[in-house]
Amino acid sequence: MDQVIQVAGSLMVLAAFAAAQRGWMDTKSQIYLSLNIVGSAVLAVQAFLGEQWGFLLLEGVWALVSAVSLVGVLRASTPRSTDH
Repeated sequence: MDQVIQVAGSLMVLAAFAAAQRGWMDTKSQIYLSLNIVGSAVLAVQAFLGEQWGFLLLEGVWALVSAVSLVGVLRASTPRSTDH
């Protein structure tokens, strides 16, 4: 079952990357960043459980950077109050 979970997480990250490389998806889009967060977080959990520290570092940072980027995108798309 672990292998199925790892393949699913990998496919999310790779699908987003491939779509961005082909110009089908913007790297600042919510779906691109969401695929990266979910996929890399799944892989980070699997790495932690398997005590694979280098892989955990890679995937954990990947998820964190994607999450910070998604927060930035969401904040930029949220209408701001124009109270004066």
